[in-house]
Amino acid sequence: MFLNTLTPKFYVALTGTSSLISGLILIFEWWYFRKYGTSFIEQVSVSHLRPLLGGVDSSSPSSSSTSNGDADSSRQSVSECKVWRNPLNLFRGAEYNRYTWVTGREPLTYYDMNLSAQDHQTFFTCDSDHLRPADAIMQKAWRERNPQARISAAHEALELEDCATAYILLAEEEATTIMEAERLFKQALKAGEGCYRRSQQLQHHSTQYEAQHRRDTNVLVYIKRRLAMCSRKLGRTREAVKMMRDLCVFQLMKEFPLLSMFNIHENLLESLLELQNYADVQAVLAKYDDISLPKSATICYTAALLKARAVSDKFSPEAASRRGLSTAEMNAVEAIHRAVEFNPHVPKYLLEMKSLILPPEHILKRGDSEAIAYAFFHLQHWKRVEGALNLLHCTWEGTFRMIPYPLEKGHLFYPYPICTETADRELLPTVFHEVSVYPKKELPFFILFTAGLCSFTAMLALLTHQFPELMGVFAKAFLSTLFAPLNFIMEKVESILPSSLWHQLTRI
Repeated sequence: MFLNTLTPKFYVALTGTSSLISGLILIFEWWYFRKYGTSFIEQVSVSHLRPLLGGVDSSSPSSSSTSNGDADSSRQSVSECKVWRNPLNLFRGAEYNRYTWVTGREPLTYYDMNLSAQDHQTFFTCDSDHLRPADAIMQKAWRERNPQARISAAHEALELEDCATAYILLAEEEATTIMEAERLFKQALKAGEGCYRRSQQLQHHSTQYEAQHRRDTNVLVYIKRRLAMCSRKLGRTREAVKMMRDLCVFQLMKEFPLLSMFNIHENLLESLLELQNYADVQAVLAKYDDISLPKSATICYTAALLKARAVSDKFSPEAASRRGLSTAEMNAVEAIHRAVEFNPHVPKYLLEMKSLILPPEHILKRGDSEAIAYAFFHLQHWKRVEGALNLLHCTWEGTFRMIPYPLEKGHLFYPYPICTETADRELLPTVFHEVSVYPKKELPFFILFTAGLCSFTAMLALLTHQFPELMGVFAKAFLSTLFAPLNFIMEKVESILPSSLWHQLTRI
């Protein structure tokens, strides 16, 4: 009965509307395929509809093991969310505490400080600490949560003997200036070298002595690295570079796995950039920017800075759009795209689109914490290279048009870990800092226009079929309202012009 009441005009209107919508979808699909190399409908069905219907994506390693809510937790594995010690972390007493005294804010989270406590126990303690009374006291001191209790324990250990780790604790937490911290680290170096020489002679006698020698090696490397950082902060950059080079050689000679956690080459890169010794920076990058070594924002963005330096002073977006990019400019743009894909949060800090805070003691690679740590120390180096920030500003957003969709899939690196935002919220003080999230692609205007047009056309067809008389009234009202300004102008023209002239114009 319903079908018999429909008129041929309805079928004509329905067919025409369907043809219009189909044509628009066809044009949009062709444009999307030419631009992104894949079908929009396929992407929507695979990425959004299939998970809702309970489908399993065989290409995803996390979905292959489970298709329920445990998929997200399986992605947040230890390997993806491994937290690293910040190579350029500040001094608690001389820098972090000063910030607290001035602003009343705590720059370090409890989670970050707890990770540091675990690191200190790993670096500075071993099973043979009971053989030396001062080391036994310091073993308990590193476990103390109260800073004053740790400082008191360090003074107690120094009353027994010259203890290198006690000097380290006082230099990190009690010293209120960099000069005072350097003085304490020099005392720690003197004590640490003596312990290192003694344990080196006994390291092959038993596994206990070998563990003690490994601990003394970690202590010695830590002290020298912090002394180099003191020299860098006090303006003695060449002295700092020499000490860091020696440490890199020492790190390569020793086969202790903990030494690789210090990432001394990142300290060396920053100091060489301060000296504007770009040839040596390139030499260090050639050694550490290797496919077999883990990447970092420092390595990727420093490589991009060096390539941008060759073309940034003469780069112009307008000229490049007219003549195209030269080979050197293309290399610089590709290096920037590589760096942005590794850590997409850095550009907003370098371009000062987002305010910086003090970097944490631990960072998550590819996360907001690493971006803050990098930009905090390297922003001045980008500003020093003329035009580098302009080139970054013009090119960095193009990265997200090149990365395969969905955004979690990688192009040059592994897929971006989903767990970075959660881990960064633990590392960064979210009370006064908004954690950055992975930049999302905005829907193109044509997609929104097509969706709105299809929805509007379908709604009009449905309403016209259900309420033909009412829709006719609405259509007349809409047209009269639309042409009301034109009618008003025509009436004014008729009243102003002579009737004979107006009659002749209307005839023409």
